[in-house]
Amino acid sequence: MALAEVCGYSKPSLGFFSKVRDDEDRIPDDVFSNSSVKIPAVPNPQQFLQTLSDSKKNVKIHFLHGTTTLAFKFQGGVIVAVDSRATAGSWIASQSVKKVIEINPYLLGTMAGGAADCSYWERVLAEQCRLYELRNKERISVAAASKLLANIVYNYKGYGLSMGTMIAGWDKRGPGLYYVDSDGQRLANNIFSVGSGSPYAYGVLDNGYKWDLTAEEACDLARRAIYHATHRDAFSGGVVNLYHMREQGWIKVSQDDVAKLHYQYKQEKA
Repeated sequence: MALAEVCGYSKPSLGFFSKVRDDEDRIPDDVFSNSSVKIPAVPNPQQFLQTLSDSKKNVKIHFLHGTTTLAFKFQGGVIVAVDSRATAGSWIASQSVKKVIEINPYLLGTMAGGAADCSYWERVLAEQCRLYELRNKERISVAAASKLLANIVYNYKGYGLSMGTMIAGWDKRGPGLYYVDSDGQRLANNIFSVGSGSPYAYGVLDNGYKWDLTAEEACDLARRAIYHATHRDAFSGGVVNLYHMREQGWIKVSQDDVAKLHYQYKQEKA
């Protein structure tokens, strides 16, 4: 069965699409020649996509988000921790999603929102960072990489992207951490947590975070924050993937099953 039939989609009446093709002078020049993403060949793509997600229409496209990702800077670099559960509404689609995208040896990105959007655009970012390095004979800075991603996705604002990512890395200025979303918003801070479980993670981080943490203390704090988020948020779970960004580049510290962490922490409290 075709996807259009499953979604209940039918072509608009009155020869809408043929009319659009005959009136190409009203369509932006890059609609048909865009080499990155194919967007609807209509005069106003944003308005067209909104009609597909409007609750009054038969066709509904709603992103149901669920994840917990976090990152924070400390005296030893940047810690990045994520869960691994992917959900489709109330259905657990996967328990083994890799939500940390390894852009290059000195840059990491996280996934929150639409998995396809995050994965695709961060792969595009990885390509652009490599091209920058070849042209300029030096690594791109964390600030420049995050700004590049923000500028790219801003061009598709209103097109239905769903992305909330953190870009963490190390450059000449030291450790860097930025938040970038699908509206092109870009923020810099020492601590970020993104996803449906982020309020629970922030509670743990606010209680235990300080700049002069040791690497071991920082890893334990991040691991506990993700665990507590998965314990309270039904849309987060699986395993805790933990990374440490250092001056020499990132390393993957651990991968811990949250079920085992539950009994470990319970035993510590006893």
